[in-house]
Amino acid sequence: MNHKTSTDRICLALPTNRACSEAITGIAEEGAYAARTFGTEVHLVILDSCDQATRTEHTRVVADLPATPGVTVHHLDEARQRQFLRRTIRRSRLAAPDRLLDLMLPADLSYGACTNRAFLIAGALGCRSVHRRDSDCSYQVLDGEKVFPIHHELASLGKTASKASAAVTETVLAARHGHRRVSMVGASSIGEPSVDIAEIEQRDAGVYHDIVSLWAPTHWSDEQKEQLVEESFKGAGTAPFTADHSTLTLVDPMRVDMSNIAFDHEVYERVPLPPATDTIGSDYFLIHLVHDAALPGVLHNRHIQNYYTPFRRTDAGFRAYQMRFVKFLLSMLYLNDVYGRMGAAADTALLDEREQVRGDVVSGFLRESAALDRTENVWRLDRVSTAYRKLGGRYAEFTDLMDARREELLDAAQRDTEDFALLIDVWPVLVGTARESGLGSADT
Repeated sequence: MNHKTSTDRICLALPTNRACSEAITGIAEEGAYAARTFGTEVHLVILDSCDQATRTEHTRVVADLPATPGVTVHHLDEARQRQFLRRTIRRSRLAAPDRLLDLMLPADLSYGACTNRAFLIAGALGCRSVHRRDSDCSYQVLDGEKVFPIHHELASLGKTASKASAAVTETVLAARHGHRRVSMVGASSIGEPSVDIAEIEQRDAGVYHDIVSLWAPTHWSDEQKEQLVEESFKGAGTAPFTADHSTLTLVDPMRVDMSNIAFDHEVYERVPLPPATDTIGSDYFLIHLVHDAALPGVLHNRHIQNYYTPFRRTDAGFRAYQMRFVKFLLSMLYLNDVYGRMGAAADTALLDEREQVRGDVVSGFLRESAALDRTENVWRLDRVSTAYRKLGGRYAEFTDLMDARREELLDAAQRDTEDFALLIDVWPVLVGTARESGLGSADT
């Protein structure tokens, strides 16, 4: 079946690997709001990577959702996701199908891969956009009503900037970009920080500064690093929502969160996200690409409420999250280089004659970056080790684990960069095949 992209069909996506019955109920309410308010056909896609008992509970929650005109729910466990991926990859006739399947559905946690599956499924369903939420988030409430980000997303996404300007509070966009379509709409989060390093700041502000500054390009000045530390991982603070404010602009990647984001299909059907495993921040790449390619976006203030799940407070959760943070720091050797290249190239090189993003340029940047000397990452590991041992306790214990895996971690950061370049190169074929084939028997 040929599923052409529909101008009024969207994908509201919730990837999860944890119990999140309230999040499922909430996102279903957001989907109903979108259908009711905008007349949009909503495909709510729940990508469920939980254990069987949790999936069973989620299945019950989905079954109890009220039937809503214009909203179709797809609750896909990993077996069904794998079935869809295998069929799509097989029909694409691409080389190394097993490797592609592993990049799309790895055994370990991957923020980028789960969102890539949402992108591919959205293509199979003929959706024009993907609106992503997270399972450890909830909506703010004003006057007894939930504050849904999709309100701003559907008001602007996919429209030319000149037309979208009527739906925003202010426009801060060069007139020469007015003919381009709004490619991304997003906001941030309030509540608990999305990255588990607040305890470090409470224990030792100096150590916190040293650790957070490690994700900056090494050539930055002390003042630039200081500003990065001040802005990093803080979200939108704690002030609750009181009234709407939205800005049509080239959205600053530091101002949005992937739990509160929507992309037009013209972006994610050309370039996916990095499939790196156990690496926080690996799903933020498209936010940078949209900005550097000078594609218009809307920044609004319907921030998601973030909270910590119980696992993140356990010792096992602590170790897992700190390892994801370290892998994030190591990924920046390569990604900072790519971001620098994209910023220098700007829209003149990143966009084709139709003003769509060029995946071949991006994958070329990644391959060149993958050949960088690792000395900078050895230095990063040394700095983390020194800082965490200074903190002592479970930070020192974690450092023992990290130091034992140094070579493995260094290898993984380079391999992740190479894998991302490979996935970009085959991505248009995968998307095209998914669109032609549809979701098929993977959907029940």
